[in-house]
Amino acid sequence: MKQLTIAELFNTFPHSGELVWIGLRPARKQPMQIVNAVFADQNIGLDGDRYHGTNRKRQVTLIQWEHLAMLQSMMGRQITPELLRRNLAIKGINLLALKNCRFSIGTALFQTTGLCHPCSRMEEALGAGGYNALRGHGGLTAQIIRSGLIQVGDKVTVILN
Repeated sequence: MKQLTIAELFNTFPHSGELVWIGLRPARKQPMQIVNAVFADQNIGLDGDRYHGTNRKRQVTLIQWEHLAMLQSMMGRQITPELLRRNLAIKGINLLALKNCRFSIGTALFQTTGLCHPCSRMEEALGAGGYNALRGHGGLTAQIIRSGLIQVGDKVTVILN
């Protein structure tokens, strides 16, 4: 087998991920609305989310589905995506590897814009130590580059340059 360069390794994704959960934040400190589909609008963000149109670099937040089990182990309790207040839970692909990448979900196209760090409310949401448990596992922020409908079960596919 040929030895790959670091650049080639950064662009090697053996399979797609999957969108397994969608949550919208209707207002600050309000319960998340769990939906099966949402329109991702490149000009304003996710339809129905409180960040709708306010910050293009943080239009969408993503969390790694597999990290929920790790957080449950650290916190000794059930952890669900809505507790973390992220919009999309993705499984089967390493989200951190999507840093600085474009990727598609359904008919929408996204560009990662940064890491999604935990906020101080994680102590309240997860319990004592919740902030530190989530550090390094908070997921990513993304901007919508092409509008489209996204639905639970859609593939998450990296778009290589």
